[in-house]
Amino acid sequence: MRRKIPSLQALACLDAAARHESYTRAAQELALSQGAVSRQITALEAFVGVPLFRRTRHGVALTPQGAEYAQQVAVRLRGLEQDTLDAMSHQGSGGSLHLASVPTFATRWLIPRLPAWTALHPDTTVHIETRTRPFLFADTPFDAALYSGSADQVAQWAGTRAVRLLGEDMVPVCSPALRGGATAFTAEAIADLPLLQQSTRPDGWRQWFDAMGVAAPLARRGPRYELFSMTAAAAACGLGVALVPRLLVEAELVRGELVLACTQPLPGNSNDDRAYYCVLPERTENRALVEAFVGWMQQTVG
Repeated sequence: MRRKIPSLQALACLDAAARHESYTRAAQELALSQGAVSRQITALEAFVGVPLFRRTRHGVALTPQGAEYAQQVAVRLRGLEQDTLDAMSHQGSGGSLHLASVPTFATRWLIPRLPAWTALHPDTTVHIETRTRPFLFADTPFDAALYSGSADQVAQWAGTRAVRLLGEDMVPVCSPALRGGATAFTAEAIADLPLLQQSTRPDGWRQWFDAMGVAAPLARRGPRYELFSMTAAAAACGLGVALVPRLLVEAELVRGELVLACTQPLPGNSNDDRAYYCVLPERTENRALVEAFVGWMQQTVG
């Protein structure tokens, strides 16, 4: 039976024109002429029987029907792209996993341990992309997400269940040169040092000083960095003291690039009960492989 599906070229033109609200810019993206894009859209409108765009003074705008259709087409095109990339990656017979992850956890904890997974499951392929905030699994190719947050935050992620992997103990670290000959600083001494701030954790230092019982009116002052990897790198360069999850800087501590500025951590239960979770959609077509991967991570943490 012939499927009632328009040409892929027409759908690509719709997707590009919808994002740019311009046939001209869509043509530039697709390496086509503006007339070719216009003809593809006209043919697509005739195919579906509804107007998808209307002319404006500055280009084109989607009609309500066009906006709804373009949104669904974009999801399908991303899925087709992902399927094609999977085929190109020559994955084994064991299938593939698509993971979303907060970036530093992926680079500092998961990826160094993936060879152990590969040794147990040599025919599987694990794909990892960065995501820092909750999303709708139905709109993505992801089988699971590795997420950092509190139990309350994870519970609000609609249509999912979460497996707690490990807590997040935050430790103050700095360069050996900054600590000098001291074994460690006191919390009072750290309050007078340059503090490196994490933009996603604006209250991190405030919570640490509160847990230490130290008044630190300048706890929120200092340069801000988006990722823990950036904050740790700045600390290693001697720019100040960073408050980071210990599990993410173990390698730097072993190599001596970073040292503990103070031996007192901020436990997860003092840090809004933050932890690392594996978040799973309630329904997935890849259930057996996903569950095996989650079990392996739990065993690795243990």
